[in-house]
Amino acid sequence: MLPVVPPFLIGLIAAPLLKRLGKPLMRGIVKTSVGLGIEVKRAVHEAGEGIQDLAAEATAEVLAVQMAHGAEHGTDTSAPQGGIAGRAEAGTGSAPPAAAAAAAHAAQAGSESKAAGKVRSAGSTAAKVH
Repeated sequence: MLPVVPPFLIGLIAAPLLKRLGKPLMRGIVKTSVGLGIEVKRAVHEAGEGIQDLAAEATAEVLAVQMAHGAEHGTDTSAPQGGIAGRAEAGTGSAPPAAAAAAAHAAQAGSESKAAGKVRSAGSTAAKVH
């Protein structure tokens, strides 16, 4: 007949072994997860920049077509009616469409980075206070 070993003795023997093996394993899992999170964040940021660039190019093309169409019909195309370029700066009506779209894109990107900087600085200040 096999000797009966109480479960708590098995726990007393297994706990240090699990601690030695489990800690490096958990550390590796957490380290890999953090690394993946950073890579995903970087990829999403790059994709967002690509979409903004495409939007700026499309805006420039639409403005160029509108200006060409207006020039053919003799209408005033100096000030766009709407869109990103019209909202970004008031004085971009006389600029070429590509320049107007680039200015709008730069203004939008600048305001986003300033807002992100304010949020980051506010968070770091709050962390320093506590």
